[in-house]
Amino acid sequence: MSDMSKLPPNVQERIAKLQQLQNTMQQLLTQKQRLEMEAAETERALNALKETPEGVKTYKSVGAVLVEKDKESLIKELSERKDFLEMRAKVLEKQEEKTKERLQGLQETLQKELGIAKPA
Repeated sequence: MSDMSKLPPNVQERIAKLQQLQNTMQQLLTQKQRLEMEAAETERALNALKETPEGVKTYKSVGAVLVEKDKESLIKELSERKDFLEMRAKVLEKQEEKTKERLQGLQETLQKELGIAKPA
């Protein structure tokens, strides 16, 4: 199978589609990993803020500058960010499931067309 030009055009198209789906899946997994890291960082910041005693000055990083901001508005911002990240994670999970299903279906079709035994 080193020479794809020997394969029928429909099989070549399916193989190209399979590779495209594999790339999509890799991108989704990378996005999901970044999202999980940001969610964990947001959660740590939120917990640290909640443990901060009242009256202590709090700051927000804006680019290369720290800007003083009241604790409650920071907690509100971080909570909203956390909610957004959770919603985005659900969307990515659905996309990942759909892509995985399409990948499996395409792999099965190709295996049948190429006469390859299905792995156990």
